[in-house]
Amino acid sequence: MNSDAFPPDLLEAQTAWYTTYGQLAATAAHGSAAHRRRLLHLSRLIAAHPYWETPEGTPAARVALKELARVKARP
Repeated sequence: MNSDAFPPDLLEAQTAWYTTYGQLAATAAHGSAAHRRRLLHLSRLIAAHPYWETPEGTPAARVALKELARVKARP
């Protein structure tokens, strides 16, 4: 799947999730409540997105979204 297969806001949220996760991992020794709160917020946005209620919102689409977002989130 390409990025056009997903709503832009959904792909942006998943990409932001990976970016934030990376930031949290980099600051794990210090802890970051702000990063954890952001991950929770993004997780809710992603899980509740209306796209998942459409015929295209399959388990395979969830995997494809994560793969695309991982590539976009790489520094």
